[in-house]
Amino acid sequence: MLATVEQLSQILIFTDLETEQLEQLLLHSQVRQYLREEIILHEGEEVPAKLHALLFGTVQIKKTAATGKETILRILPVGEIFAAPALFGDGIAPATVVAQENCQILTVERKALLEAIGRTPELALRIITVLNQRIQLLHNTIHGLVSERAIVRLARLIQYTMLQYGTNSSSNGQILKMNLPYYQMSRSIGITYEECVRLIGSLKPVMIYKRGKITIIDAKALDEIASGEM
Repeated sequence: MLATVEQLSQILIFTDLETEQLEQLLLHSQVRQYLREEIILHEGEEVPAKLHALLFGTVQIKKTAATGKETILRILPVGEIFAAPALFGDGIAPATVVAQENCQILTVERKALLEAIGRTPELALRIITVLNQRIQLLHNTIHGLVSERAIVRLARLIQYTMLQYGTNSSSNGQILKMNLPYYQMSRSIGITYEECVRLIGSLKPVMIYKRGKITIIDAKALDEIASGEM
């Protein structure tokens, strides 16, 4: 189905665009529903020449090595764009995109997006900013895998999730709005499931972990771990 102006305005790169500008994209946009664990894009397949963005729910970006080992590169929050090669690359998906929960994906045809950029050059800067942040995040991830201890990488993943998805206050501390199951954390920072369980257990003075839900008890101590000071 076609997108609405309200849906287009939820995408971060379209924030603050005038209604008239958004309306010009409507006929070239589409919203599609995906069920939990459904594959949105397969690694190595040709990607349609469209802007892809998450409208509702969450999705995982996964990469599979030649050995079969799967790594979760990132979890996308609502409003984020993905599948950059469809716009600026070779049109081949560099990773697999899968629905972590029921979600809605919004697409805008590449030609219409380029015309919108011609009318509003600031759009190009917003897209470049997003891609630059992704490159920086990838650089930090690679650096961490090579040189940082697993406990440091784990603490940084928890902090990143706090910043991306936010927290709710409780009598015990700050509860992450997004759940982090063991398998997801282990695949995100390059450790085994068993090691992840052990490390989470060692963080009991800092946080409470129960069925994927994390409550931060001591944010200062988490900061010290993430900085490598503990």
